[in-house]
Amino acid sequence: MNYPHATEPLLRRLRATVAIDREDEQAIRQLPMTFKRVNGGETIVATGDRPSACCLIIDGFMMRSKVVDKDRRQILAFHQPGDIPDLQSLYLHVLDHDVITLGESLLGFIPHAPLRDVVRRRPTLAEAFWRDTLIDAAIFREWICNVGQRQASSRLAHLILELYTRLKVIGQAKNGAFNFPATQTILSEAIGTTPIHVNRVVQELRSSGAADFERGKITVLDQARLEAMTDFDPLYLHLSPAL
Repeated sequence: MNYPHATEPLLRRLRATVAIDREDEQAIRQLPMTFKRVNGGETIVATGDRPSACCLIIDGFMMRSKVVDKDRRQILAFHQPGDIPDLQSLYLHVLDHDVITLGESLLGFIPHAPLRDVVRRRPTLAEAFWRDTLIDAAIFREWICNVGQRQASSRLAHLILELYTRLKVIGQAKNGAFNFPATQTILSEAIGTTPIHVNRVVQELRSSGAADFERGKITVLDQARLEAMTDFDPLYLHLSPAL
């Protein structure tokens, strides 16, 4: 099983934030990778695991989460094509959270040794991956503010704008619409409320004409109206080398 364009979403995302050259791109393309197509809801790495490879999302979505009091889950981030959600396992040897697929996904597993080698050989790529982890941290900070300080409608509006903005960078949001196979339960675990409350907020966003929700798909109908519902500032996504 071979996917010659497997690294393109990653390269497209890195180009948007770091000035990588052709040799850097070739080094990424030459990384050894084992491919696996998995169903939604599969735990790829779990708390306490010692991964020996990092997971690149080629197609689909994943979520990062922690379980509290044995049965309550808090989703900490959503990851899209081009992301390496467990990149930190290169240097943090035991994982302290779970990484789970969100819908059917195609994943590429890159062994740690060649990934460490390319980081040592290509300083710009080392900078790119370090910057990637810092952007992850910036997103975590924003999610803390989202769950802790915004109202439910503002939280969901903010999350939709984040997803939409990030997916546009890799060409996977067209005419305001993007695929995102999250249930209302998953959305509730991401914004820290109940599925019943999420259902009310979804209806509010629909009735206001700001956004629409279909099975596995979200459409931004009126971006200005959606932005008016929250205090979204894409600065924390650092989608330009100048930021």
